[in-house]
Amino acid sequence: MAVADPTAGTPVPAAVAPAASRFRLLRYPDVAVPAGLLLLVVLACTAVPLLPGIPAPIGGSVLDSYLPAGSPGHLLGTDPNGNDILSRILHGGRSSLLVALSVNLIGLAIGGTLGALSGYVGGPLDTVIMRVLDVLIAFPSLVLTLAVAQSLGPSRLNTILALAFFSIPAFARIARAATLRLREQPFMAAAQLCGTSGRRILARHVAPNIAPQLITFGMLGAGIVMVIEGALSFLGLGIPPPAPSWGNMIAQGQQSLSATPMLVVWPCVALFVTVLACNLLGESLRDRWSGR
Repeated sequence: MAVADPTAGTPVPAAVAPAASRFRLLRYPDVAVPAGLLLLVVLACTAVPLLPGIPAPIGGSVLDSYLPAGSPGHLLGTDPNGNDILSRILHGGRSSLLVALSVNLIGLAIGGTLGALSGYVGGPLDTVIMRVLDVLIAFPSLVLTLAVAQSLGPSRLNTILALAFFSIPAFARIARAATLRLREQPFMAAAQLCGTSGRRILARHVAPNIAPQLITFGMLGAGIVMVIEGALSFLGLGIPPPAPSWGNMIAQGQQSLSATPMLVVWPCVALFVTVLACNLLGESLRDRWSGR
């Protein structure tokens, strides 16, 4: 005798569905194409520099400076210091991706936790957290980022800290808004009536359901972070030479822009493609997860 499923016909939040169902998004070209492009960039920047025969990004000879593209051992040529341009682009991409990933992880961990806690608990705690975040948002973030980077000094770690500080309020506000909508759902009330602790509700019900919004924002924010990191490096406040980054490569190349424009073009193309992939993937995930 068949037993009726008591949950039949009850809508299940999309974020609680099995993890395997989320990979079905890759069936859609608007998700698969930018995801594949971003994966290609990540693999190129992380795996290709480890292959034998790839020159080091620093330590070149000035006797090999300004070699044209297609020179033996230098596919894209060399820079004024004789360093291989392709190697520097790949290692610079690794730095940019690491900065974007680190900033988003810090913002997600701290801001997401504060926003979910604020939205779920409410009351005075919500007021205090959101007023503090409102104060941070009220300041011009780009100007303060430049000031923080200047005061801390140019380095990869300081760049991550300066950018992560201003990513926390954005993640927190998104997490809070999603949690407030989620708090009105029947399954949340059922979990509370069953005596489930607030910590368990946040971990088992709130976090999985607000994850899509935070991931989508993180993908869109990653492109912005890479652009700002490039701008800081261009101004000499980001990753300092001789360590490669797309920003300081552009700054170095603009000194001889009229004679060797490709020194600026190649890192600009790499930055453009990566940011475009992040933006397209973020927008596609937002549309798919929202049901459009």
